[in-house]
Amino acid sequence: MTAYVIAEAELTGDPEMVARYSAELVSTIEPHGGRYLVRGAPWQVLEGESKAFTGVIEFPSAEAAQRWYDSPAYQEIVPLRVRNTRGRILIFEGVPAV
Repeated sequence: MTAYVIAEAELTGDPEMVARYSAELVSTIEPHGGRYLVRGAPWQVLEGESKAFTGVIEFPSAEAAQRWYDSPAYQEIVPLRVRNTRGRILIFEGVPAV
């Protein structure tokens, strides 16, 4: 079943390091069958507050999403994000087509 990685990140550090992370990120998701559905800005907040950039990546399965997250290629760039943003990354399984 299709799965989605949803990431929210608020800039807390060096924007150049976050730009480097973003530039390198795409090449880490493609080998696992992932593709971006939503990436960055602009966005509109309908309720509450948000200073976070949001990304949604589609994977063929939750297992593929987990393999991407655990992959050496992704783990190599994780420090660029962790040191310069605050946020969360979640994996959601999709719902069956009706």
